[in-house]
Amino acid sequence: MLRSSPSVRILAHQFRRALATHASPPTAPATRHSWSRQEIQQVYDSPLLDLVFRSASVHRQYHDPSKIQLCTLMNIKTGGCSEDCSYCSQSSRYATPTKASRLVDIEPVLEAARKAKENGSTRFCMGAAWRDLSGRKRGFERILTMVREIRGMGMEVCTTLGMLSPEQARQLKEAGLTAYNHNLDTSREYYPEVITTRSYDDRLDTISAVRDAGISVCSGGILGLGETDKDRVGLIWEMGNMPEHPESFPVNALVPIEGTPLENNEPVPYQTILRTISTARIVMPATIIRLAAGRQTLDETQQAMCFMAGANAVFTGEQMLTTPCSPWDEDKAMMGRWGLEGMRSFEQPGVARKEGARLASRSEASAAAPAQASSTLQTPSSA
Repeated sequence: MLRSSPSVRILAHQFRRALATHASPPTAPATRHSWSRQEIQQVYDSPLLDLVFRSASVHRQYHDPSKIQLCTLMNIKTGGCSEDCSYCSQSSRYATPTKASRLVDIEPVLEAARKAKENGSTRFCMGAAWRDLSGRKRGFERILTMVREIRGMGMEVCTTLGMLSPEQARQLKEAGLTAYNHNLDTSREYYPEVITTRSYDDRLDTISAVRDAGISVCSGGILGLGETDKDRVGLIWEMGNMPEHPESFPVNALVPIEGTPLENNEPVPYQTILRTISTARIVMPATIIRLAAGRQTLDETQQAMCFMAGANAVFTGEQMLTTPCSPWDEDKAMMGRWGLEGMRSFEQPGVARKEGARLASRSEASAAAPAQASSTLQTPSSA
């Protein structure tokens, strides 16, 4: 549960006053794709308050700091995965509480998307526990239908289905997919300690296929896998030197699950989460930075500091894939206290650019209007 106190309300009032003086961001400088690891390490290692101040300043050059993207995630095919990701309860190699299930039918997914839209979410994400789509023609066709229908609601649509071929990425784009999630998880050097059934280059190949198809890339990492600060820097370095920065960068804090090899890992320190967000914001200034798994372990002031440092998206709703999620009502109340409001669908410039002609059609604009209206969150009065 989110915790509030008199000191929180005072800080919230001050935060809203600062936002009230915020004008539209000035024309932002071009993003950079030539960072060295040493440069990023120096940024990461700088005094924490200086780092947050710098990242907050960069954030305001590229984004409206009062806007947070609300995303909802649904597990449409649970468990039974052949991969050995050591953090994941959906792997068939581990004895965990997660039970395998078949791909969900279309209508329950559409109903969940409608509910998410009614509650202010403007991006709906669907995850299937698969290594890839080989031999899943009928299942893939069902997912393409889900994408078309949810896109027709005026929502952004994201999927994570394992590795993709260029042709599969093309079909997802034609169906209306906005973004594809495929995390790198950690640095190239530490990656073999976490996963052995899929290589780092396999992941990069899928990201390339997604980008080449004109789909926005959603790719981030998990903190608390046993990695070091050098590995966190290595992850950001990989992302920051891509030919196009990811549209969104999810920052996950490991939620240890019984039965997985990482079930006894210690919680990642909060300052590590804050340093990672701040450094990523400086290196990838135009990217959406999403507080993802593990957010429910942060109290309200900790989350507010993350937003100040440059995080500008959250997962909200009933559940993540296999871990808890903060409910809509709590998140909207928190955002109201801090003077924050939800982004509209396709508000992010990089996403809008890739949507192109779809957004120009009258029918698309008509479908998007209700979603945009529902994402405008009213700010309740503060105590």
